[in-house]
Amino acid sequence: MIQTNNKMKRPVIVGIGELLWDVFPDRKRAGGAPVNFVYHASQLGAEGYAISAVGNDVFGSEILQELKRNHIGHLIETVDHPTGSVRVELANGIPSYTITEKVAWDYIPLTQASIELVRRADALCFGTLAQRSAVSRETIATLLGYAPADALRFFDVNIREKYYSKELIASCLEKADIFKANDEELALLSEMFGQRGKQEDVCRWFLQTYGLRYFILTAGSEYSAVYGIEGTSVIPTPSVRVADTVGAGDAFSGAFTYAILTGTPLAEAHAKAVDIAAFVCTRDGAWPEYDQPHKTREQ
Repeated sequence: MIQTNNKMKRPVIVGIGELLWDVFPDRKRAGGAPVNFVYHASQLGAEGYAISAVGNDVFGSEILQELKRNHIGHLIETVDHPTGSVRVELANGIPSYTITEKVAWDYIPLTQASIELVRRADALCFGTLAQRSAVSRETIATLLGYAPADALRFFDVNIREKYYSKELIASCLEKADIFKANDEELALLSEMFGQRGKQEDVCRWFLQTYGLRYFILTAGSEYSAVYGIEGTSVIPTPSVRVADTVGAGDAFSGAFTYAILTGTPLAEAHAKAVDIAAFVCTRDGAWPEYDQPHKTREQ
């Protein structure tokens, strides 16, 4: 638990990576896994910031307005590439993605402001997608190196299309404290890393091999599990009326990280993450308004 003068300090949580428009057949919504992570951690009480880039275009201006409207702290640079977008198609509420290449978040610059921000972070979130380009990959690796030694480094593998490799994933795991994957990603990772055992055995192999504090496995509508050095928690996925599942996994991640940083025990932190993810599934888009202000939030 982080404390200052006997009062709990708001943990500083930073997401580094893609910032984009999810373009649905009838609408568009702002998103991107690290930014979604920051949004939900901030809703629960964190001091959250997104680090990314947008283009000098209408989409870029609009997404910056969305960040402001949703009270998401950010360090977003403007670069000479178009603002990112992803075409999203839904089948029974489950999304599939077509991701535009050579966009602004492929060229996230390293700035002194981002270095200073990361130096005071309590947790950082990153994934593989924003590392598909050399520029953003180098920026992310450098920023992770500036974070305090005790800051939690949350690696959500977030496998999309062709934008991953064993070498990249292994490199990220070496930097991570928390690793999150879904059941489909775990099957791919099991094959990639030559692990043939049961799901739990594979999760524990990653936990031990890379010295992780937690391995988080989500299995859609069935269950989620958190394997940690202090124990294991398994919770069935609640049955809810699904609007769409966009951003639900990121909401889980943000809620879990915030809970752990504020001293919540593993099982309770996991339950909170499950509840928040289920809530997001009942709303459209990755940044739904929370029904009530949370008591943990400092005004």
